Amino acid sequence: MKRRPRLLAAACAMSLCGGLSAFAVPVASAQPLLSGPATEFTVLARDWSSVAAAQRAVRDAGGTVVSTNTAVGLITASAPANGFTERVSGDRAVFGAAKAKPIGSAPKDGAPKTKPDAVEKEGQGSGKAAPAASARRANPIKTDPLDEQLWGQQAVRADLAHTVTRGSKKVKVGIIDTGVDGTHPDIAPNFDRAGSRNFTKDIPSDVNGTVVDGPCEFRGCVDPVDHDDNGHGTHVAGIIGAALNDFGVSGVAPDVSLVNIRAGQDAGFFFLQPAVDALTYAGDAGIDVVNMSFFVDPWLYNCAANPADTPAQQAEQRTIIEAMSRAMNYAHAKGVTQVVALGNQHDELAAPHDDVISPDFPSNSTHPRKVDNASCFSLPVEGPNAIGVGSFGPTQAKADYSNYGTERISVSAPGGYFRDGYGTPWFRTLQNEILSTYPKNVGVAAGTIDAAGNITPAGVTAGIQKDTAADGRVGYYQWLQGTSMAAPHAAGVAALIVSRYGKASRGGFGMDPAAVKRVLEGTASQIACPVPRTVDYLKEGRDASFTATCLGDPAFNGFYGHGAVDAYSAVTRGADYLRS
Repeated sequence: MKRRPRLLAAACAMSLCGGLSAFAVPVASAQPLLSGPATEFTVLARDWSSVAAAQRAVRDAGGTVVSTNTAVGLITASAPANGFTERVSGDRAVFGAAKAKPIGSAPKDGAPKTKPDAVEKEGQGSGKAAPAASARRANPIKTDPLDEQLWGQQAVRADLAHTVTRGSKKVKVGIIDTGVDGTHPDIAPNFDRAGSRNFTKDIPSDVNGTVVDGPCEFRGCVDPVDHDDNGHGTHVAGIIGAALNDFGVSGVAPDVSLVNIRAGQDAGFFFLQPAVDALTYAGDAGIDVVNMSFFVDPWLYNCAANPADTPAQQAEQRTIIEAMSRAMNYAHAKGVTQVVALGNQHDELAAPHDDVISPDFPSNSTHPRKVDNASCFSLPVEGPNAIGVGSFGPTQAKADYSNYGTERISVSAPGGYFRDGYGTPWFRTLQNEILSTYPKNVGVAAGTIDAAGNITPAGVTAGIQKDTAADGRVGYYQWLQGTSMAAPHAAGVAALIVSRYGKASRGGFGMDPAAVKRVLEGTASQIACPVPRTVDYLKEGRDASFTATCLGDPAFNGFYGHGAVDAYSAVTRGADYLRS
């Protein structure tokens, strides 16, 4: 099948590869005056040899260097709000510069500090109960108390895989997200606090006074590495590696190490510097697999030269494309397998809809744009070395919200589909979504858990669940749906693959990301396109924009990629895809 080329080859040296370097901002001929309050900027060096010169350019342009990621050449600088980008971009050592803005979102509906996109939580508040489960024979394989509700774990055959391996503590899975509640009883046994990092600082509001993260919860406005004020990252972490400990739920890989590599704000935004720092840290810290369930903001699609954007906005997007590409290449070269959510915009990624939500930061900045597939990129899923994961529901129907298309999908996985099972009692029930770990502090803030730890009536409606251990430990769980939930199922299988076939090398333990991808794709369970191939979702209550056509054959198609990830097949037949 024909696919759009990756943004940059892994072996290329930054912008010296050509291609994207053609998007560099033209050299300015004038030096504008500096004015306005001190503002944070990101400045990208032309290449590795230009980092020191780019730092000098920052100072010569009237700015101050705050920090530098030398692996990628991304500099955080402070300077007056007006005139600095034009000045610094005129230096030949600089690829581009822009005011620091979020480049990703991983939000959760229902709280004021979030925005929609990373999850499709339309089911919350429906109050509709699922039909009672039919009687089942006891599962001879060890499971946790709430595992019977985890249809996603069953779909990827995680329970069978656990008879071969539950993963290894030597295998580290990085959660690049809004944080991870390392105190949750299902997360704590596998949480690597020493290896975890928080690359963000809370931002109470934007320049327009619109609330972003709200008041800082901790002095210094930096959350601890075991804290999550959003809930999205903790949900993702539980799907991947909740402990198999006779408590709550278990993850796909319940014995691996979970590392919080936080790049997202409480509100779900991802700034450029933290996102890049998280990826390069993953490479430097020996992380084996990272999960990235977010998409790039403030632009849903980062375009090289969209005529609807100003020159400064075009330069900003070129800088984001280049910086993220460098960071993803760096992590890949260091042995990091990168699993990425395909996105929830119900877009055929080879022919996306118009972008009507960008730029979504700061507030009140949006303008509609046509998207040119050749020069506009949704990141990180359209970045180099990404394993793109699409979402399906309990019946294996492609979730209505899930992006699709042969251009970027690698595999598919359970992500939840609230409207699955049309015509049955399961239609529009929360149990069609994915149940995973939920931070108590988020529940208290949302009103689903009270101060005493009881589930409130609102929590009952939302399907919040609670489990209590004999020693008094309490854990909470919530339902969510989205490609954000599909990706961690695939990341968990990738972690089992590394656990099963990885080897000690260079003083550590790991596996070539290209080999991990071969096993993940090769052992996936093939799913054919539906008949008819065009699905309109009209009877489920969606409009015509959701209509999708599946192209390809059972071996590879736009709805399911190479197929549904299969943990048992991966750990029993994976060696077949490692032979030369």
